[in-house]
Amino acid sequence: MANRIVLNTISYHGKGAIAEIATELTARGYKKVFLCSDPDLVRFNVTKKVSDVLDAAGIAYSLFSEIKPNPTIENVLAGVEAFKAAECDSIVTVGGGSSMDTAKAVGIIINNPEFADVRSLEGVAPTKNHAVFTIAVPTTAGTAAEVTINYVITDVEKKRKFVCVDVNDIPEIAVVDPDMMATMPKGLTASTGMDALTHAIEGYITKAAWEMTDMFHIKAIEMIAKSLRGACENTPEGREGMALAQYIAGQGFSNVGLGIVHSMAHGLGALYDTPHGVANAILLPSIMEYNAPCTGEKYKDIAIAMGVEGVEAMSQEEYRKAACEAVKKLAADVGIPADLKGILKEEDVQFLAESAFADACRPGNPRDTSVEEIAELFRALI
Repeated sequence: MANRIVLNTISYHGKGAIAEIATELTARGYKKVFLCSDPDLVRFNVTKKVSDVLDAAGIAYSLFSEIKPNPTIENVLAGVEAFKAAECDSIVTVGGGSSMDTAKAVGIIINNPEFADVRSLEGVAPTKNHAVFTIAVPTTAGTAAEVTINYVITDVEKKRKFVCVDVNDIPEIAVVDPDMMATMPKGLTASTGMDALTHAIEGYITKAAWEMTDMFHIKAIEMIAKSLRGACENTPEGREGMALAQYIAGQGFSNVGLGIVHSMAHGLGALYDTPHGVANAILLPSIMEYNAPCTGEKYKDIAIAMGVEGVEAMSQEEYRKAACEAVKKLAADVGIPADLKGILKEEDVQFLAESAFADACRPGNPRDTSVEEIAELFRALI
């Protein structure tokens, strides 16, 4: 079977990169942008950094910000109607995964109207046309939605999240500018950074991993281990390191999938509105321990990338433990809770376990699992 890599056509990286948004739109002749961003970014003038670029270039735009932290079917439908009403011809999405996931779904439905029922996009939908031309500008160093072929939507009615995987949804252009991330508060920096680490580690050990994606994932782990603490203190080096590291992780996991950390986190987000990065960060160390027997020598590489010393002299059991402990230490250092106390309710465990088992990320997990085992993993964190 052939291995496939899907990446952005173009990506820009570094301070001041948002200036290229106008360059790319003008070169392609687009006339009116659907500027998709979340309400907090609009309120705190982060989105304005991009709208100022559009204004300076004389590019018209219509702002859409009816987006929740875990975007819903209703958010997507509102976006589709707003895009049509404004007669836009392109999308610039500014934000974290919420804004970018909403923009992806809107862009797909506009160019594939037969999928107007958002639920029909779950899994690998057979769309025929690429989404509306999109430039994605992340404001968090975590989701890497600007370079992935995935997006996640919340079905409020059914109390679940569903994952959509579609090569037609990837933004043509990613603009990764660390200046857009400089105003992130410490807690959000920590949780989104741990989300990026989860992407890198799950992508590295997933069943579909191969040499090219391994290259991305190990480098991302190394950079996150070096940069996340600094990013939480808002150092320029930390911000720049995390901006690039999360994108590198996205280049990998988008093409090989993830595992049960994500499938379990999706349920927590849908049921309790738990921030995705926080859920991943809490789950990651214990799921790493669970998966360890099915990872060969990969935890040795992870331990080294995390900065653990003396790994070469360790036994397999020792380096597996060292990798897990290094992840726990990083999470604790940036203020991530150690468990799900105060979040997870015992009466919801069975429902969450069943949802996680049905989730699109579960089959990629290196260790085959069951609803019962996932339920016990949840319970161990209460």
